[in-house]
Amino acid sequence: MESTIHTLQEYMLHTENITYLLIVAALIAITFFYRFLTEKDDDEK
Repeated sequence: MESTIHTLQEYMLHTENITYLLIVAALIAITFFYRFLTEKDDDEK
């Protein structure tokens, strides 16, 4: 499935969508990483 971008608006929308997906993935990853770090602290007590 090869789609070409013909206009600047299509390009901007495409890059904006990719940016939003990356932000959501980063927020989810940070949440799991924080939970991983805080669970390690509970084991030592």
